[in-house]
Amino acid sequence: MPSVQRFSFAILYLAFVFSISACSESSKGKAQAKSLSTTVKKGEFKIYVAATGELKAKNSEEIKGPSGMRSAQIWQATISDMVPEGTVLKAGDYVATLDRTELETKLKEAQTEIDKTQTQLEQAKIDTAIELRGIRDDLVNMQFSMDEKRLQVEQSKYEPRMVIQQAEIDLEKSQRDLKQLEKRYELTQTKSRAKISEILATLSQVELRRQRLVDLSNQFVVTAPKGGMLIYARSWNGKVGPGSQISTWDPVVAELPDLSTMISKTYVNEVDIRKVQKGQDVKIKVDAFPENSYSGKVITVANVGEQLQGYDAKVFEITVQLEEIDSILRPAMTTSNEILTYTFQDVLYVPLEAIQSDSVSYVFKKSDGKIAKQEVITGETNDNEVIIEHGLKEGEEVMLLIPDGAETMPLVPIEKKIKEELHRKMEEEKKKRQEEAKKKLQQVKEDYQPKNEAGGGNVIIFG
Repeated sequence: MPSVQRFSFAILYLAFVFSISACSESSKGKAQAKSLSTTVKKGEFKIYVAATGELKAKNSEEIKGPSGMRSAQIWQATISDMVPEGTVLKAGDYVATLDRTELETKLKEAQTEIDKTQTQLEQAKIDTAIELRGIRDDLVNMQFSMDEKRLQVEQSKYEPRMVIQQAEIDLEKSQRDLKQLEKRYELTQTKSRAKISEILATLSQVELRRQRLVDLSNQFVVTAPKGGMLIYARSWNGKVGPGSQISTWDPVVAELPDLSTMISKTYVNEVDIRKVQKGQDVKIKVDAFPENSYSGKVITVANVGEQLQGYDAKVFEITVQLEEIDSILRPAMTTSNEILTYTFQDVLYVPLEAIQSDSVSYVFKKSDGKIAKQEVITGETNDNEVIIEHGLKEGEEVMLLIPDGAETMPLVPIEKKIKEELHRKMEEEKKKRQEEAKKKLQQVKEDYQPKNEAGGGNVIIFG
């Protein structure tokens, strides 16, 4: 029993020692954190906007499905088979086959309609022949009857006047009936010809429709219009491939990109879009080849933002054109784009952590072992640092964390006259940067002239 008590006491003692040690380490860590500082640096200050993009060919040849699906009232077609993406093709090579199920149904319907119309035509010809033959027989009989009436008139010339008149009336009636029958024969012929012509026209339309369906069926095997590397097309529903459907409104099956000129399609957050301008330089890295770096320029900036899946805020589409050609680059590769929005020369800057803000911006500056709460005027920022327009000098030491007793420290202010002069100077520099941006914009319009731009036009110039 005493040994158990001694063991428990030992455990409690060790726990007490570890607790004292941890408190000591924690106090030491806090003291070190409070003493973290950095020096004010001077030199080149670059402002970047970083965005992930995807490589595409600037120009490409679209491989489309059949062009006559809409006229055949086929609104969608499923791709039943397709060559693998990345296949190098020659002009006329096989690309894909579309499912013909709906087309074959329409072909059978057209053939059934042709058979039905041909039967109607034969029936109309038989009916016309029977009707005309009956009228011709009536004409012959009417001619005999009229000859008989004429003979009666000749025989009654010695009869009383009343008998003669009756014979003449019967003859005139027979002549009138004959003329009416002849007219009926002509009208029946005209009606029969019109009916047969109508049936023939219907038959011709159905046969033409069937022939178009046959021609359309031949187009359900898609071939390459020219040589190149095949890339699957993309639609709002994702990548087009075997099992996908193409519609009459967007019949693109695949693309043959021109790999001599590549672009990177990327999206910039609405917070950073004000900094981006056509003509700005871009540093591009491809995730597949991280050791390689390429230069490029912004050639389009969308005017209207959009909400995309995977983004918390609205984004604007940006197009960056690569200025180098590399045979290893392929469409759909992921890129990391650093858009250089502006470079400031010989400016003072400190880490963002050093800046504190209240009604004014200030830093905690170390000088001769003492800490002062110094007001500063800040300029533009990048992801990590901020430009100091006034209030600090190169090499001075500033703290990165708020020191103890900061609440009671007096603020060392900047004179109002100096502030006003600095703000006026900053406005002039802003206008100068705007003029430089306009010149770059004009240059990119003349040099690139991109095709099928998405967006572009007037943008907010970074200030």
